Amino acid sequence: THLMAAQASLALADARRVFDAAMCAAAMSIDANRATDAFLDERVYEARSQPGAKRVAARLRDLLLGSQIISSHETDDPRVQDPYSIRCATYVLGSALDAMDYVRSAVERELGAVTDNPLILAPIAPDDPIVVSAGNFHGMPVAIPMDTLAIALSHIAGIAERRVYLLLSAGDPQNPVPAHLSPVPGLHSGLMITQYTAAACCNELVNIANPASVANIPTCAGMEDYNSFGPRACAKARRGVELCAQVVAIELLCAAQAIEHQRPLRSGAGVERAFETIREVVPRLDADRSPSPDIAAIVELILAGRFGF
Repeated sequence: THLMAAQASLALADARRVFDAAMCAAAMSIDANRATDAFLDERVYEARSQPGAKRVAARLRDLLLGSQIISSHETDDPRVQDPYSIRCATYVLGSALDAMDYVRSAVERELGAVTDNPLILAPIAPDDPIVVSAGNFHGMPVAIPMDTLAIALSHIAGIAERRVYLLLSAGDPQNPVPAHLSPVPGLHSGLMITQYTAAACCNELVNIANPASVANIPTCAGMEDYNSFGPRACAKARRGVELCAQVVAIELLCAAQAIEHQRPLRSGAGVERAFETIREVVPRLDADRSPSPDIAAIVELILAGRFGF
């Protein structure tokens, strides 16, 4: 049980850093795709009143505040609406945020819990038993939250990968980005292969999102006849954090390159801060190079909490 609490704490702490980066990536992708910010209107979220979505929308509005890119196509934009991966990002990320709030409450309770067996209790009466065999050790209070975290991570990564695909496809005539963000289309492949990596990570995340806690196998000749498999749930969640961080790093890498194609227009102050953070470790792509070191460098920034400003 102590192992589960420790693993869950580490998984959740890293997941929140990944989530902070995912919001920066989503905001950067909005401008990288020359998408509208109309869906971030505060009144939209008052009409549905989902707390996580409200918080994500507020964060995206803050990150995009002052964007010249958005202002450049506010009027006479022939596009009616953006794809789900942009327009519904607040509800997908917001649902993940709500899930992480639930996970945090469960983990915090567990860190302050007595999980021994048997328990030595304060006697109420002289003949009251003070040594009681009970079930405070059982891992289900951690296993289900960790399975929930894995599901949330799969959605954070999944919608990020869709925005990477959208950006690299370059199918929008209103957006001045080349296919695959190639510095020399037809000669250089640009960031094409990064979407393959993101897709592979998402494929593994689908398996990780399959709950460990639902597969009971009895042990100890039936005395331990309903087990949580919480340690497995924790291990899956930690692996899920690693994979999700890679996908979010890929979105940040691609979105930052696409922002270069929007110049001289600038994005919002928050997005520009995230952009400069990326450029501390990853230069713009002017010729083909392996994206692996760039992805790894951004993952380091993510797990160091550099996007939690």
